[in-house]
Parts: sequence; structure tokens; C-alpha cells
Amino acid sequence: MLKFFLLNFTSWSVVGCKESGVQASVDWLATSSAAFSAGSGRWGCAQLRHYTAAYQEWGEGPPLVLVPGLAGGFGLLGPLARVLAHRYRVISYHMRGEDDCFALRRRFDLTDLVEDLAEFVDWQGLERPALFGVSFGGVLALEFAARYPSRLQALAVQGVGARFERGLLQQVAGMVLSRYPLPPDNPFVNQFFNLFFGSKQAPGPLFEFVTQQCWQTDQSVMAHRFGLVEKFNMQGRLDRIRVPTLALAGERDLLVSQRSLRLLADGIPQAQVVRLAGCGHLAFVTQPERVAAEVNRFLEELGQDA
Repeated sequence: MLKFFLLNFTSWSVVGCKESGVQASVDWLATSSAAFSAGSGRWGCAQLRHYTAAYQEWGEGPPLVLVPGLAGGFGLLGPLARVLAHRYRVISYHMRGEDDCFALRRRFDLTDLVEDLAEFVDWQGLERPALFGVSFGGVLALEFAARYPSRLQALAVQGVGARFERGLLQQVAGMVLSRYPLPPDNPFVNQFFNLFFGSKQAPGPLFEFVTQQCWQTDQSVMAHRFGLVEKFNMQGRLDRIRVPTLALAGERDLLVSQRSLRLLADGIPQAQVVRLAGCGHLAFVTQPERVAAEVNRFLEELGQDA
């Protein structure tokens, strides 16, 4: 399929632009959500069968496809992508509905989203890349690996188990996001986002970055994805995943139970599990260096390092 375009953008200097008189200081970056951006990269659009997927690439090296979570798109992956790009050609994309909530008018489920991912990998011309999914993206990555085990070199996931327990957090999330049209930056829902950090997060650049990115995903799209998560269950199918798999889990992740993680580890023949001390569900944002270090180690052991 013909690629429509790939635009390259150069980053502007953070030390200052003499011609315009604008200067972005290190102090300003440290106290603003701009500090968590992945920076400039290579942007483009992939014309898939059911939608046009915006994507971004960073770095050079072996390809690593990064599948974003339930909200925030690949923008929320900025901190992680920036670190991984030191060794890999990191590629991430927007899932169906991310920048067009009207996509919900045509019904689609996890199977459709997995097929979108398969089509995107083909469109990129990638042959057996490494795949890394976080949160909801981990769901898609596991489903993809179970359906197409021969199309991957390695699999990594963070913030996902064999299934999500139907606990109070999911019920509250489903109720809030599906029944109440809440305005962006709603204090109650922002407190809900706060739970994903795994500990009380003081107001500041990081919290601002997470909430701003998450609110860029339409509320109806988030609700739809929560509904798909509730139906997700890999039990009985995990043995179909025949590639080396790394499962990262924050010790304070409220969405992934010990039982679910144990089922994942026991069910995948070549799985290894790493617990991230002190981390919550958003470890890929709060501790990107630690997450990237584990991914680097895992892929290096497999001979996939740059």
C-alpha cells in the first residue's frame, strides 16, 4: 500500500532563539509538562482500511513498535519513547477513535483493533519487530501475539495481566466515563487519574502532563475502551504466545492483581516477570528510565539490541 507522506520536523533549541528573542530555559522545562515530551520526531499518516492512523517515530536502530494505552495516545508515551529512542527506532501510532470519536458510529472490538495493528505493521514494512504495549496497549499486544506468534521477534507488556479484575476502580471508571459528560480538567476525574500513579501525586508538571494528555482522548472513546477491557480474558489462550515475553508490573498497580500476573507468567511458555518496586499503573510515565532499562536488558539478551 502506498505511503502518503512522512514529514520530518526539526526541534527548536531550548537554549534560545536569538532572532525571535524567545528563550526556553532549563528551569522552565523542569517546571512545565513540556519536559515530558518525546521531542521532535518523524510524523506521518498510514492509510489503513478503516481509518487513517497518525504515527510518530523516534531514533534509529532495530524497530520497536510501541502500543499506547487507553487514553492519551502516543503523546502520553513521550517520556518512555524518548529513552527507548537511544537504542531503537521507536514507532507508535494512534488507535482507531483516538483523534476521531465519530469512529464509534461503526462498531468495533478488540479483534478489529488487533487487525488494525497488524495492518499498521505491514504498512510500515516491518518483518518480525519487537512489540511493546502498555496498559490497554498491552491488551492489544497480547492478543496480537496470540493470533500472530510468527510475526514477532519479542513481546513486552507493562500494566496488564491475563485479565483485569472487575474491581471497584473499573466500575467507577466505567460509570464516570460512560454516563456523565464531564468537562476537561474535571477535579473529580483528575483524582481518578491520580490513582493510577500508585501513590498520592502532588500537583505539578508530571500530573499536569498526564491529565492533559489523557483528556485529549474523547470521553466516549475512553468509555468504549473500558468496555473492551472488561471483556478481555487471555486464560486458555496464553500458550499460543510463542515468542519471548517480558511482563513488567508495578507493585502498586491497582489494575493488575497478583493472580492475574501469575496466570500470565505461568501461561506463556517463554515469559519472564519483573516487578517494579514503588510503581503504579503509570510506571511507563513516572519511571520511564527503569521501564526502558528492563526492556533494553530483555532485548539485549535476545540479541535484539542495536
